Parts: sequence; structure tokens; C-alpha cells
Amino acid sequence: MIPKIVLGKGERATRRLIGYLYGPGSANEHTDPHLVASWNGFAPDPGRSPHRNPRDVEGQLTAQLDQPVKMLGDKAPTTTVWHCPVRAAPEDPILTDAQWADIARRIVAAAGIAPEGDEEACRWVAVRHADDHIHIAATLVRQDGRRPRRDHDIRAVQREARKIEADLGLRRLNPGDGTAAKRPTSKEHFKAKRQGQDITTREMLRRRVRRAVAAASSETEFFALLEATGVDVRPKTGPSGDILGYSVALPGDLNKEGKRVWFSGSTLAGDLSLPKIRHRLTATSPEPITVRPTNPWHQATAATERFPDHVTHGDDRIVQGQLVALGGALDLLPLTAPAAARVELERAAAVFERATRSRITADLDSAQVLRRSIQTILRTPAAARDGAGLAMLLDATLIAVAFARHWHRTHQHAQQEAAAQQTLVHLQTAHAHIAVPVLDGLAHRTPGIQTRQRYARYLQQAVPEHAERILQDPAWDALATVLADAEAAGHNLGNLLDRALGHRSLDDARNPARTLTWRIHRLGQRHAPGPRAQAAMARSTTRLATTTPHPPAATPAAAQQQPPHVRRR
Repeated sequence: MIPKIVLGKGERATRRLIGYLYGPGSANEHTDPHLVASWNGFAPDPGRSPHRNPRDVEGQLTAQLDQPVKMLGDKAPTTTVWHCPVRAAPEDPILTDAQWADIARRIVAAAGIAPEGDEEACRWVAVRHADDHIHIAATLVRQDGRRPRRDHDIRAVQREARKIEADLGLRRLNPGDGTAAKRPTSKEHFKAKRQGQDITTREMLRRRVRRAVAAASSETEFFALLEATGVDVRPKTGPSGDILGYSVALPGDLNKEGKRVWFSGSTLAGDLSLPKIRHRLTATSPEPITVRPTNPWHQATAATERFPDHVTHGDDRIVQGQLVALGGALDLLPLTAPAAARVELERAAAVFERATRSRITADLDSAQVLRRSIQTILRTPAAARDGAGLAMLLDATLIAVAFARHWHRTHQHAQQEAAAQQTLVHLQTAHAHIAVPVLDGLAHRTPGIQTRQRYARYLQQAVPEHAERILQDPAWDALATVLADAEAAGHNLGNLLDRALGHRSLDDARNPARTLTWRIHRLGQRHAPGPRAQAAMARSTTRLATTTPHPPAATPAAAQQQPPHVRRR
């Protein structure tokens, strides 16, 4: 059950609201509008007065609601109308008028509009014009002339809605923490439907702004990227000429009066206000790169693979910073994906947005590597087309999102946990579209049976607890291919497997061969260490028993290698 509070001001605010509630609706969606409850139990009902002009009854009802406000004259508050739609979930049973009346009374009591038993409380009515929801309309002056005490009414109403769901056996929604982005209004939904759009303008703009923030390295670039994606930007400047904020709009998006519809960044989401964006860009501003550049897919994957360790060993501020960076990466990955996976990746990014926000302050500096590497991928066309790189990164991202879900659960972030769970569903579908062709291509080059048997013995020595699962995994042939490629490049497979397994245990891997394939693929593409370095690495690990036979090498380069040295796990 979703209640939503909207405030209104102006001399005709009450009249406009009552007219809307008893009117046909913006898309003729209102059917049989009528009162189900009121402050006194016998307020005039325009929907149940067949022998009177409905407009006259609407005027009478408006006058009665506004009477306490009018009595104050010039001392009346600026904001005079409290409007709260309350909607049931699609799968909920259709409630009776009596049940909706009880819900309305509980909502206005929780909000402080009309506490139970208070005969001098505000005047209010509940109008039903559809099976699945009601609208509560109240005026914000009590009948004794005082203002209602409605401190934190949004949270109070949400808490009461959770109790109502339990009492009536309705769908139980997750409690929030006040960090969610503002939901589109019903008018925005109907407008999108009329225009044949799957999402509202608000959601479309929020997606484009988030993508621009993730891709930008400066405020100037942020605004330039917005305009490049077809978003009109209107800066808000102060007396000094400094830019204090911004609003965005889509070309041709007009309201009923034919005026442009603008959204400020803060109304799209709390973290999209200009001050928050500036802080994010400043905290993650690029620094001169002093190390040898590497494959950005590898950098992004390595950074993502560290997320579970941050959850396990890091503090909450670092984890929150990693969540913000992971959300930014998901915002940008659809731009690098083939068409078959793009829709699911966009859905994953839209859902995971909720999992990136909490009341914990983010340490954004801790996540610079992931952010910069994704930006490098976008700016390097050849890198962006690397299907193996994207599949490798998504494999690591699946594990990271699973750990994000666990972290939110331990912190009782119910909405964020649910968002992470739904993200996994979309990511798994996208990963199948991307990874299967890459794995099939590797499997077509799988080495001969003797070489695969030799690799199988390596695995049985290195990870006896996972060897059977790996060898039965459909990705085993692809893993054998990347092992052969790494061996041909001069890598010692024992050391390579030891490093791949040292990154993270395979305990939480659904497809261990697939996970190892991406790790070996990444490590195998690095420059192979020289003989002295390999000897040093060999001395630092446990030698296999001397009785273990060494199978014949698959390649001339591999034939010159010493027996592998692997660590038992």
C-alpha cells in the first residue's frame, strides 16, 4: 500500500482538488467518484447527490472544508491543502468502501491531521474513484483555529501503511529510510501512457542525468554530456552570476498550458542536486596516471572483485562509496553492450539505483579506480566492443551485487536489499546474452583430450573441494582454452591458478569454471614473468609431492616449464 503526501497552496487550492477528484480524470480513468469517509461522517457528497447539480455540491463541500481556513483571514497559512492518495498493490484484493474508510481514518490519525477522538481536528474527506485507491483531502487549519501537529507526517503515514498491510493481509512493502528518489505522479504515468512511452519523463531524465554524472570528469563535461544526449539544461544562477543549480527538460515536453516541463536535479533524486554532483566529481577527480596503463576492462573487473572484501573487512563509508561507483558503472555499461543485452542492463541500472543510496555517508575516494576505468572504456571505442571484457566484468558484478544485497540486509535496508535482489535477475539475463557467445567461441578452440586431462589434474591438486564442480561445469572447455592460451604465452599454470584462486574463494560462485575462465583470461593476458620471477614465485608456494607425475606439455613453450607449484586450498 503506497500513500503519498502532496501539499497545495492558493485561494482555490481546495476547489481545484475537489474538482479533480470528482472529475473524469486526465485520461477518463475516474469511475463512480464518491465519499467513503469524512471528518464528521455526513459531509456533502457530489457523487451521491442525484437530485442536485454536482458542481453545486462540490462548491458546498469545498466551502465546508475551507471554513476553518477562511476564519483566520490574513493569518491563514500559505499552504492550506493536504492531499494523500493511498493505493493498493495490483495483486491485492478489492477492498470495500468500509475498509477504505477505516484506512483513511488511520492515515489521517497517524499524520496528525485528525487524531482519534479529537473533535476539533482538521476537516478532511476520503474520495474513492477506482477499485484500487482513494484520495484523502484535508485543509491545514484545525476547527479550533490552530495548526495541526504533523511533524514527520510522511514517515508516520508510511509506518501506518505497513501496519495496515499486515492487518488486512495485503502485499507487504519494504519500509524505506527516506533516501529513495521521488516517484512519478499518477498524472506523469498517464501522460507517458498517452504518449506511448514505457517510462515517464521524470524517470527518463533521471536515467540520463545519472549517466552523465557517471561519465563526466568535470562539471563542464557533465552539462555538455547532458546536452549531447538530447536534454535541455537551464542553469540557475545567483546574483553573483555563479551557477547554484540546474533544471532539465526533454524537447517538446509540454504541460496542458503548452509550457515546458522542467525538473530540477534535486527533484529527480536527492543525490542529483548540483552540490551533490559537484562533491562527487571533486571527490573522484582524475589525477595524473604514473603507472603503466593496463586494459581498462581488467582494471574495472579487479576493482569490482574487491567489493566482497570491502563488505567483509571495510567500514560502512567505504562500502557505501563502492555502491555509488558500482551504480555508476551499471549506468554506463549499457552503452558498451550488444543490443540483445542492452535492455536488461538498463533495467538492472534503473533498479540498482535504489541500492546505491542510504543514510551512510559515502567515501567516494575509495572507488576511483572503478569509476575511471569505466570512463576509459567509454572513451576507447575498441575497448567498448570487447565482449569478453564485458562478460568478465559482469561475472564479477554479479558477485558484488550479491554481497551488496547481504550488506543491506545486515543494515536493515529493506528497500535497498530488494533492489539488489531484482538487479541480480536482470544481470543474470544480460550476462547470458553476452557470456554465452564468448564462451562458445573459446570452447571451439579447446585443446586436445590429453591437455584437458592434465589441466584437470592441476585443478584436482589446487582446489580438490571444487574440482568436480569445475569439470562438470558447461564452461569447462572454455576454461581449458584460456589455460592453454596462458601456457602458450609463457605463464606457469600452477602459479597462475594459485593467483586466480587467491583473488577469492569459489564458494560463492554459481559457475566455478566460468568464474575461473574470466580470471585466467585476465591474468593470462598480462605479461608473463621471466624465469627468475617464476622461480621466486615457485619458491614461495608449496611444492607438489615428488611422486606426482608431470603430464606431457601441450605446447613447446609449456614443455620447457617446471612442474606446477600450486597451493592446496
